[in-house]
Amino acid sequence: MGATTLWTRDAVASRILAGETLIIYRDHLLRIPLSWLNAHPGGSLALLHFVGRDATDEIEAYHLDHTLTLIPRYSIGRVQLTEHGWLPLVPPVMTGWVRRLGPGGKQEWFQEAADARSLGDSKVSPSSQILLVQKPDASSHTSAPSLSSLQPPASNLSPEVQARHSKAYRALHKRIVDAGLYKTPYLTGYGPEVLRYTLLASASSYAYHHDWFMTSAVFLGLFWHQLVFTAHDLGHMGVTHNWAVDRLLAILIADFIGGLSIGWWVQNHNVHHLVTNHPSHDPDIEHIPFFAISPHFLSSLWSSYYKRTMHFDRFAKFFIAVQHKLFYVVMAFARFNLYANSYTFLYQKAWDTKRAKGGYWAWRLEIIGLIFFWSWFGRVLYGCGTWQKALAYLLVSHVVTSPLHVQIVLSHFSMPTGDLGPFESFPHRQMRTTTDVICPESMGFIHGGLHLQVTHHLFPRLPRHNLKRASALVKEFAKEEGLTYAEFGFVNGNKEVIGVLRGVAEQVKLIGQVARVEAQEAMDKKLAIADEVYTGQQKNI
Repeated sequence: MGATTLWTRDAVASRILAGETLIIYRDHLLRIPLSWLNAHPGGSLALLHFVGRDATDEIEAYHLDHTLTLIPRYSIGRVQLTEHGWLPLVPPVMTGWVRRLGPGGKQEWFQEAADARSLGDSKVSPSSQILLVQKPDASSHTSAPSLSSLQPPASNLSPEVQARHSKAYRALHKRIVDAGLYKTPYLTGYGPEVLRYTLLASASSYAYHHDWFMTSAVFLGLFWHQLVFTAHDLGHMGVTHNWAVDRLLAILIADFIGGLSIGWWVQNHNVHHLVTNHPSHDPDIEHIPFFAISPHFLSSLWSSYYKRTMHFDRFAKFFIAVQHKLFYVVMAFARFNLYANSYTFLYQKAWDTKRAKGGYWAWRLEIIGLIFFWSWFGRVLYGCGTWQKALAYLLVSHVVTSPLHVQIVLSHFSMPTGDLGPFESFPHRQMRTTTDVICPESMGFIHGGLHLQVTHHLFPRLPRHNLKRASALVKEFAKEEGLTYAEFGFVNGNKEVIGVLRGVAEQVKLIGQVARVEAQEAMDKKLAIADEVYTGQQKNI
């Protein structure tokens, strides 16, 4: 069909059920071919979560102007709108459906997980909540999702209000652009950053060559802690705003110097930004068996990102029951988890013949980078003289980076994890699930400027050195739209997170107590029956 075709909602739903990836952008219906779905630099899930939905705000927040000019080539017509815009459908991936090669070599529907709506206490779970639980025959092939599975559940959100938020957000975005806030302040922004990195790296090297190994390890950890913020900027194309250049620089920093995969981080982080704080879809809050920030995780949810069940087993019950006490201990070793995720991702990509844009050279360069990293860091450890000193150097350098991981979770762990459905606008979702960490401007570099997470989530490509100016505009926007701009201090933020973890831990203990009581009652009942049988036998004798 041509670009002049007017598509009804039912027609769009039928084509989605037939296996097409259709997304709405500025009233246009975009058909994403399988080749581009697999090659999308942000990962396929970034697209699949918006099948049947209006992704205008998300697309414009994440893509360069040049990229936006290429989008019309995917248009197959316009969509029929309601008074308040497009009436969204539920993306199949949100209800556990995916497409992959079937036995016959053709793309077919597979249901990885079952859709469980309004799971749990209605006071905790909004009426539109869609969570995923593993099917008894997980990953089984069935015919296809049904038309009813694409229909959004009832929502308390007003389509009129959400449409108004979206319109106001686009006006805000224009103000951000017109203010020149997308221009990277290389000299005043990254100049001090480069100087700081150089000083930390030099201090670590100087201490090491004087056999002050623990001092060297501390400075190396601080170097990594600070350097990762620039890797974050590059992953968002927020420095040179050129994908290839930013990716090359990001690989140099993350892989060659830090030993981590920027490819893994980008894919993971993009999904986090798009489905922030969703228990079944956001990998940044899926930390079973060590952490659970919502009671929903106690139901062994399915993760659409990790493609596995997050089992709430005995191991998880033990750790989550004391998670508020072990929070800082686990955070101290969080960098090792980044290694595991990075290398698992690159291993899987080694067998992926349909890598994303730049995937072949980027993957190879990442592998070279990791070999280089372990070569130089391995020599550093070897040069410590004894295995005890080497182990101490390894642990100290990694533990010193732990404040970074605490900083990251502060902005989301204490915020709502409910899914308000596809009706929720982009700005409403980001401001509902994200909070800032208040700190003096002079101390902002410790947080890498990313303590202004609300503004960052609304404008992820914005150079972080401009977030402060942009946040003033966002606060005006929030006030005008009746939205909450959440923020708290670092200490209070930690208290909030610990409080959330303690609350879930107490529920785990309560579940254990109930289970023990039920088990005791069942045992008492069995004993009573056995006693009755025995008494009856004695009477017969």
